[in-house]
Amino acid sequence: MSLIDDDLWTAIGDPTRRRMLDLLLANGEGTATTLSEQLPVTRQAVAKHLGALDRVGLVHVTPAGRERLYRVDAAQLARAVAQLNAVGSSWDARLQRIKRIAEAIEHNNRK
Repeated sequence: MSLIDDDLWTAIGDPTRRRMLDLLLANGEGTATTLSEQLPVTRQAVAKHLGALDRVGLVHVTPAGRERLYRVDAAQLARAVAQLNAVGSSWDARLQRIKRIAEAIEHNNRK
């Protein structure tokens, strides 16, 4: 099984979507209208971005009159953070191996 959920990270990879997640986390919830008032994109663009976040489970949607209310799914966000931490640890280990190889080469070249 892959360490990373590509669909999840494709959704998070967009800076507008990350800003939307920040706003939803700060406010607890929001609609496409309230989010578009805080972002430099149209309400229609916000709705499309929210759809992408919904498809990967990062937000929950609840009908609220004529609007739809969005909230961040804490469990899915925690899953994304765990994946990021795992990737970071994996890269730290790779960088340590590269450092040891470089140090060994440097040591051998001094002989």
